[in-house]
Amino acid sequence: MDFIEELKWRGLLHDMTPGTEEQLKKEVTSAYIGFDPTADSLHIGSLAPILLLKRFQLAGHKPIALVGGATGMIGDPSGKSLERNLLNEETLQKNLAGIKKQLSKFIDFETESVNQAEMVNNYDWMKEQTFLSFIRDIGKHITVNYMMAKDSVKKRLNGEARDGMSFTEFTYQLVQGYDFYWLYENKDCKLQMGGSDQWGNITTGTELIRRKSGGEAFALTIPLVTKSDGGKFGKTESGNVWLDPKRTTPYAFYQFWLNTADADAEKYLKIFTFLTKEEIEALVAEHAQAPHTRVLQKRLAQELTVMVHSEDDYNAAVEASNILFGNSTSEALKRLDEETLLAVFEGVPQFKISKETVANGVKAIELLTDHASVFPSKGEMRKMVQSGGVSLNKEKLENQDQLITAENLLDGKYLLAQRGKKNYFLLIAE
Repeated sequence: MDFIEELKWRGLLHDMTPGTEEQLKKEVTSAYIGFDPTADSLHIGSLAPILLLKRFQLAGHKPIALVGGATGMIGDPSGKSLERNLLNEETLQKNLAGIKKQLSKFIDFETESVNQAEMVNNYDWMKEQTFLSFIRDIGKHITVNYMMAKDSVKKRLNGEARDGMSFTEFTYQLVQGYDFYWLYENKDCKLQMGGSDQWGNITTGTELIRRKSGGEAFALTIPLVTKSDGGKFGKTESGNVWLDPKRTTPYAFYQFWLNTADADAEKYLKIFTFLTKEEIEALVAEHAQAPHTRVLQKRLAQELTVMVHSEDDYNAAVEASNILFGNSTSEALKRLDEETLLAVFEGVPQFKISKETVANGVKAIELLTDHASVFPSKGEMRKMVQSGGVSLNKEKLENQDQLITAENLLDGKYLLAQRGKKNYFLLIAE
């Protein structure tokens, strides 16, 4: 299966200009995708384009990752109803460094073959441009009529934007078009790829190359990833799902994929993994026989967590997940770092207790009734302790008068109380 055939099978081909497939079959071709530097980490909304570059390289072609140091100072109107905030130089440089590090995990920049990946920053060629030289040498080749016809512009001008559209954002497509032209002239880049919302900007580049150089360049887009229920992909109640483990813990990342709806799981396996057609079809058949086992979701979560983080992070995430269902030991709980502990027990009732109280030692029955309302009364707690239904840090509490000290605290700060099988409470000593 060649690059285009695989994209079609995976549901990853939205549109391409005539001649694109023939160009890819003719020779090793360079293609680029631009990444937005508005944060120092990419999130899973960028994952499909990142993996598109990886698939492109695996097919024998040369990927170029463009980090928009210059365009990040402007703002892209595509698919947006508000103009975004502009970035200062210091923030931009910090973001660029973080993104470069992340991209290196997916694309091979070290190979000595002809399709070695390359990373570029459009600020490098835009910083010397003056306004007058740009409108003289570039602007004259693209008419306002052509730019106004783009859907991204028309939507903004037809009332979707509360504040209209600034000249700065209006010129974005011309600046991105110049990126393509520069890469065509200096890097022999003949193809730009991206999400379907980028079609207008990409084809402005192919048009600029045709009008200014008389050359032929190509465009290819993939569909924007959606959820079957209409919700926005990659968003949770707490915000974006990031690729940086400091922003989204590997455990939370794993849980995001594990909680994928049945209706989306097969589609996401095709889009986000490198499993073969045969492997995915076998998983789909197995899932159909026993949907409750969530075979698709488990494999999806495994593939993505290992790819984005590591095998160790995946194993730790699985172990952390087991804690919630009572199938783990106190040792597994103690191995959790603070971020994962808080992620695992996000949403469970929390009680703040005095560090001094614990330091001096306090009976469990007093701690879980007087200092934290895990039990409404001491009598109820005694009954449940006698029936073996109370645990502290995943260890069964044998005696309600057991003395709890600072030595019992996880990370010197936390105590996990469990009432019955499913009721958890997190006590935080401050």
